[in-house]
Amino acid sequence: MKKGARRYNENSRTRLEDMDKPPNRGRHNLYAPRYWPTWLGVGALWCLTRLPYALQVRIGRQLGHLVRLVAARRRHITRVNLALCFPERSDTERQRMLVENFASMGIGLLEMGMSWWGSDRRLKKLCSIEGLEHLHKALEGGNGAILLSAHFTTMEIGGRLLSIYTPFQVLYREHKNAAMEHVISRGRESFTHNAILRDNLLGMRRSLKQNIPVWYAPDQDFGIGKGMFVPFFGIPAATITATSTLARMAHSPVVPFVQTRLPGSRGYRLTLLPAMENFPGNDIEEDTRRINATIEGCVRKQPEQYLWAHRRFKTRPEGERSFY
Repeated sequence: MKKGARRYNENSRTRLEDMDKPPNRGRHNLYAPRYWPTWLGVGALWCLTRLPYALQVRIGRQLGHLVRLVAARRRHITRVNLALCFPERSDTERQRMLVENFASMGIGLLEMGMSWWGSDRRLKKLCSIEGLEHLHKALEGGNGAILLSAHFTTMEIGGRLLSIYTPFQVLYREHKNAAMEHVISRGRESFTHNAILRDNLLGMRRSLKQNIPVWYAPDQDFGIGKGMFVPFFGIPAATITATSTLARMAHSPVVPFVQTRLPGSRGYRLTLLPAMENFPGNDIEEDTRRINATIEGCVRKQPEQYLWAHRRFKTRPEGERSFY
């Protein structure tokens, strides 16, 4: 192993433990009656994660089908997104994609439990990894690496599996339900050690300066105030520009990372691609276009596993009507 990668592996976990924890989330009576349904759901999820993996996948698919039948709003959003992004597909093909997408979301729910409570030994049997050498090479520069990812339904399990091979930091977004927030934060901190508030560029920069990778997924619509309109599947989409800004601030390479749920309950494949060349460039808009193009390329390879239920095109240019 090269010197830079060795220095990273030997010191990263100690550095992670030294970093500040997320801000105090406030005091809550987590066992108040209003949280009892949450705890019942968490308990049921814990029990399901004790089952064989293939059975979990089958249960997850059925759960996803149930959600598809009752969640009319999310079904509508997904249908609109698929029509916008895959106009070349027939209605029948897009309907099949919608059905598979909800099945994937259902499986993703059980994967959350696997991520929080599954052992390394059990999970490692379910995955393979390609391109880890690209991350090691990126870390030789001593400025960490930005793991460019996207909101796939496999996002939680992808992070858990990657943690078996390398430590990293993940961005943090507080859950509105205090009991659920407690479960999620404890589960994630068990394999990431810490989390960074999603708007905390200085916190991300500090992690990168300590040669710790930061997982970053900039593919959601946070409004035009935090970004600009650049194409995503050929449609102007409000996209945050922080990837380019952070890479420039910290002099960190951007390494695309994606996880894939394999068919037939065969587990997962983790893929790390070579660091993006000449990034960031001199034009932040061009940088953001490249980011969206990279993510789009990953989504096209496995569209059924992307989180289409999110209103990715919620913010529209002035005078343009909402798609939803």
